[in-house]
Amino acid sequence: MSTIGDNNDHQPSGGEEITENEKECTSCEQNNVDNITEGIGSISTLKDMTTCANCGKQGNSDDMNTCNKCKMVKYCNAACKKKHRTKHKKACERRVAELHDEQLFNEVEPEECPICMLPLPLETNTSTFKSCCGKRVCNGCVYAMEMSEGKDLCAFCRTPPPTSNEHEIERVKKLMDKDNAGAINHFAGYYVRGLRGIPQDYQKASELFLKAGKLGCAVGYYHLGYAYHFGYGVEVDTKKAQHYWTLAALTGYVHARHSLGNIEFKAGNMDRAMKHWLIAARAGQDYSLDCVKAGYKNGLITKDEYADILRAYQARRNEMKSDEREAAAKVFRQ
Repeated sequence: MSTIGDNNDHQPSGGEEITENEKECTSCEQNNVDNITEGIGSISTLKDMTTCANCGKQGNSDDMNTCNKCKMVKYCNAACKKKHRTKHKKACERRVAELHDEQLFNEVEPEECPICMLPLPLETNTSTFKSCCGKRVCNGCVYAMEMSEGKDLCAFCRTPPPTSNEHEIERVKKLMDKDNAGAINHFAGYYVRGLRGIPQDYQKASELFLKAGKLGCAVGYYHLGYAYHFGYGVEVDTKKAQHYWTLAALTGYVHARHSLGNIEFKAGNMDRAMKHWLIAARAGQDYSLDCVKAGYKNGLITKDEYADILRAYQARRNEMKSDEREAAAKVFRQ
């Protein structure tokens, strides 16, 4: 007579057979995975292999010597790189120019006011550098602070204003000692205009503009380009002016972009000039929009392209507006 216990005694033998089969299947699957993995590894190794541009010898890509300028070709050693230099020169220069233009004509996000977080207006008299904290604050936020209970305080750090020219200069110099690029650029402006008891000295101003630019201040590079363009404290040098305006444009300074457009226009490079003006116009710059309008009238851009620029220009100008900024413009004009 069978019992539940008997049935249970019979069951394990079948279960053992199933387990053995499962082990065999698992082993097969693992072998397949190993084979696939080895295949992928071999493909990956093949992809990492690169041919020397000079002798044709293959080698591991990571171990080869890459052209420092164009990054397009690789060599098995420095000797091959040197031998191939003459043949590679033209293609290298062409690719370097392409990479430069890709970077140059890339549009950069605008600088924002650190308080209201709106794009700073392009006009230079619409924002104020604060010597207490080293921030550039839009006049709208300055006006809002003046209308509040703490009207004599910095809108960003709530520090009282300087008590004298000497106090102001002391604060700016403290920021300069900390390599604050905005402070260095600001102090250079004292030398340009002879303000705060600082004697006018264009040469010293240019030195400070260069230092400010190297520390990341696009406006410093722009002013240095301006100095070379007109010969303020330095000899007139259009190439250097273009160089420093290019550095300023690369970091998003719109006025430098417009100046580059003017240089290209005078050189007869209308396509490049229009590229600069289009970018500056989209960023909200009036002068560049006028140049784009003239380009449209002369058939350099289409009607649809011009309409797109107008919409982008207006959208950016609207982004820069606020009730506080409009109120500040009325008050500070008086």
